[in-house]
Amino acid sequence: MPIARLRNTTLGLAVAILGVLTIAGCGLVSSSGTFHKASLPDGKTPLAGAQITVTSKNFTESILLGKIAATYLAAAGADVSDLTNAPGSASSRQAMLNGSADLAWEYTGTAWVTYLHETDVIADPTELWQKVHDVELAENHLVWLPPANFNDTYAFAMSSATAQRLGITRMSQIAQLPVSERTFCVNEEFFSRPDGFLPMLNTYDMPYNTPDGVPSGNVTQMDSGVVYTSTAKSSPCNFGMVYTTDGRIKNLDLTVLEDDEHFFLPYSGTVVVREDVLDAHPEIAPLMATVSERLTDDLLQELNGRVDIDGQDPSDVAYDWLVSEGLIT
Repeated sequence: MPIARLRNTTLGLAVAILGVLTIAGCGLVSSSGTFHKASLPDGKTPLAGAQITVTSKNFTESILLGKIAATYLAAAGADVSDLTNAPGSASSRQAMLNGSADLAWEYTGTAWVTYLHETDVIADPTELWQKVHDVELAENHLVWLPPANFNDTYAFAMSSATAQRLGITRMSQIAQLPVSERTFCVNEEFFSRPDGFLPMLNTYDMPYNTPDGVPSGNVTQMDSGVVYTSTAKSSPCNFGMVYTTDGRIKNLDLTVLEDDEHFFLPYSGTVVVREDVLDAHPEIAPLMATVSERLTDDLLQELNGRVDIDGQDPSDVAYDWLVSEGLIT
């Protein structure tokens, strides 16, 4: 998993889409540009003759989803070019917009805030997907297929020991704790986001740097990877910012607090396809739906953990999962 998810746009990197071979922040070597060859169990090739370029961003989950798509579409007969592991959101996004890539996994929250520059918080994931779908199709000729069953959004977690000691399960309950217990670890990007830490505190009636809210000394900004380990140790914070599908949640036995005020925008994982490509090959939609319906938060935590914690290559994890689901042979 990367040190930062780069939900904010990073400009000027589109030219570097080719030849990137390392996963930023993970220390793992990705088989960028490669994936395992396979076939559909029935031997059919519904995408025979199709030429499809798959791209992804350069963090574990995005690369992994890109490998799943590339492997499965190739098994269905497509001639697939693998441009996964593009550096930063801007590269994979620009590739989709300029026609250098045809298919990618994206997140509804990323599109709403970063690509479409909207500020309204839409808590309902279906409503948000529909709005993103409609604007992207009309303005950019990109089709957002129905979303998968996972939501890779922001959340706050605590160690199992802290959860037991404090006896809370919901974000709103933090405000009921003594001020000395309201300690947080966040990364710099989330602290400064207009939809990030400070407005979150206001939503939960804990204003920043006030005696009866969250004093500045109660907040530690650190690298995202360190947030997880610090939260697991309950030092220097009881509550750490996490991503809901991160494999470290299970590995470190963290308990995620319920966002009961629905502050965090949904980040539903969704396959995005260029309109002309989908029109030419409508079989893409049902094929990717077969994958999407199987993906959940718990499953993504497991698959991400195989890469980030066990050190497996994303292409191997993608292939093994597709085989285990009986989707390829």
